[in-house]
Amino acid sequence: MAWDRADGKSARSPSISYSDSYKSWRICRLDGHLAYDSTCEDEMPPTDREWHVYHKGVAPAPKVVIHYYDPRQPCPAPNVVFVLGGPGAGKGTMCELAEAQLGWTHLSTGDLLRTEREAGGSTATTIDQFMTDGKLVPNEIVVALLKNAMETVTKTTGKNNFLLDGFPRSLSNMEAWYEIFGREAELPKMLYFECPYAVLEQRILGRAKYTGRIDDNVESMKRRFDTFKVETLPTVELFKNNNKCIEIDTGQNRQAVYDLVVSNLAGYTDKELAAKPLTEKSEILLGLRPYPKK
Repeated sequence: MAWDRADGKSARSPSISYSDSYKSWRICRLDGHLAYDSTCEDEMPPTDREWHVYHKGVAPAPKVVIHYYDPRQPCPAPNVVFVLGGPGAGKGTMCELAEAQLGWTHLSTGDLLRTEREAGGSTATTIDQFMTDGKLVPNEIVVALLKNAMETVTKTTGKNNFLLDGFPRSLSNMEAWYEIFGREAELPKMLYFECPYAVLEQRILGRAKYTGRIDDNVESMKRRFDTFKVETLPTVELFKNNNKCIEIDTGQNRQAVYDLVVSNLAGYTDKELAAKPLTEKSEILLGLRPYPKK
């Protein structure tokens, strides 16, 4: 296997190649001389270790990044399924299962926002204030994080199926979505996880013992649920009116909920992945085995 340089400046083709004789990946200079190598039998050039600097190379060795799509071209449009439901409805658990067993990429707007907040970037203070108050973070921040995350995953892994957990939380979220993907694009499908408030509250308080999240408490839970009813339910109605919403009762047992998720994602799921046995992590998420003791 071999590749040209992404910038098109390779003096010979290929500039990155695998040597069966030396069992190593090799990077050549523009004049064709060997500059860097990495001894291994990996199927793809290693991206998780430092390459050896050869006689004609200059230290430090360049970092190798594998792009599954030409980075000079626009990123292919993602295949998206929106996942909505009240706080504690089981969105995260089911999305994790779909990621582990079905090969879908789970992107949680909450996780993206929390990561951005903890990184201390330019929007960290704004995100912290809105999340603590149980309010929706401004659209431009949420959509920018989602777009960047999807493009990064697609370009560096080749995966193009995304479950957007917690998006769109409002009709204004949808307006921001239209601005990026266009109104002429087909409206994505939505999985709406429906669950009684009493069950949601019980779940939130139960997980608060383990998550350490600042918004896992009764006061934030009430504010978040009120915000969900006012801001998010109209979005659910929009998808229902367009026959794009699949309602799933998440008050039932997790295996039944997961089976419904699998059937509704089947059209875009790799059949071999769907048929593979449950991993240990998936069995834990489904409650089929206990969480490992620390």
